Amino acid sequence: MRTLNERADVIPVIAEVFREFGFEGTSLSRITEKTGLGKGSLYHFFPGGKDEMARTVLAHVDGWFEREIYAPLRDDAPDVAIAQMWRGVDDYFRSGRRVCLVGAFALDGTRDRFAAAIASYFTRWIDALRDALMRGGWPAAQAADSAEEVVLGIQGALVLARATGDEAVFGRALARFQRRLQRPATM
Repeated sequence: MRTLNERADVIPVIAEVFREFGFEGTSLSRITEKTGLGKGSLYHFFPGGKDEMARTVLAHVDGWFEREIYAPLRDDAPDVAIAQMWRGVDDYFRSGRRVCLVGAFALDGTRDRFAAAIASYFTRWIDALRDALMRGGWPAAQAADSAEEVVLGIQGALVLARATGDEAVFGRALARFQRRLQRPATM
């Protein structure tokens, strides 16, 4: 096990604990077990306790998605950015083996506590994908519908892959959505 000497080292480990057990199911004892840190060390890194840990983890996820998904979709050539989105999403969610932490927080009692961060994650993704599609020549309404459908589908594929224990569901869903976004559908 890697030594966790810095706050930045602890964040990904805590994220995986929240991902596995959800916010409500994550106790400080589970976090200490998974990180190997005592409660005193955790409170040194996160004086605000579990809420601060969750906010920090959500910010960490947000930073990754901003760099790897949203910014390229907003700024890069649409075809390049969308191809990067597929690779990034597949890698981030480890081909359907990893649940969406933000999605998990959205589905339990935690949703209200972190509502702004949760809503921002989804709306920024949809908006960035919509804008990339429009720059690629899609009509605005069709781009908006398709962007929402894709983000919804990715999240649903994650849930279905996890629920059925069939990670291939996620890969098949990504492939379907990728084909749909290759060009605007004709009406």
